Amino acid sequence: MLVAERHALLLDRLARDGRVVARSLASELGLSEDTVRRDLRELAAAGLCQRVYGGAVASSPAVADYTARTTVSPESKDRVGARAARLVEPGMTVMLDGGTTSLAVVRALPADLRCTVITHSPTVAVALLPYEGVEVLILGGRLFRHSAVTSGAAAVEAAAGVSADLFLLGVTGVHPDEGLTTGDADEAAMKRALSRRSAETVALASEEKIGAVSRFRVLPLDEVTTVVADTTDSTATARLRERGVIVLDA
Repeated sequence: MLVAERHALLLDRLARDGRVVARSLASELGLSEDTVRRDLRELAAAGLCQRVYGGAVASSPAVADYTARTTVSPESKDRVGARAARLVEPGMTVMLDGGTTSLAVVRALPADLRCTVITHSPTVAVALLPYEGVEVLILGGRLFRHSAVTSGAAAVEAAAGVSADLFLLGVTGVHPDEGLTTGDADEAAMKRALSRRSAETVALASEEKIGAVSRFRVLPLDEVTTVVADTTDSTATARLRERGVIVLDA
């Protein structure tokens, strides 16, 4: 089997099953396990999958830069944003992550809402300007341009000085085995810091993120209360529920 044929087969299996186990596939195809692992490394280097222990899983398209992500599944993000906005109650202090799904949450908030929002996203802060009853606290730090959020040591230190009732967490991958992931180590650390300062963490998962994995783990599933998910994949949501996660359909 030619390299291109193997790559095409691997991508087909990832699209169909969401995961490839190197040992099993090598046995099925009569190839060496080293050959399959080398193919997976090449696909991962091209951004077409994410390697995990024993094989690979589907890579998340949500790791694209901020501008590109605005065109990825916008209707799905609006549905997730509308469902997540219903979790925000008057008088709450809410931490709102950065990203395009978080902006969808802002757009769905009631115009007369009175609450406090803590965010490390300048774009989220600006989007909240029309909400006169919302007090906005911005956490400073180094601007991570890829996601238009602050991160790094200064931002993590700033997060340690606040607390909230609810953290609406944006990620690029939600996987029943690999947990919640994102594409940058500093951004993952900032998200963990915000989660530690909130009584409850809710992950926001539009359709392209369910079953996908990015390079850096943010949190295991048992450290979030709820996932607000928009997907037609009942198997994926069933597996999340098996891990004890409350899944709210968007």
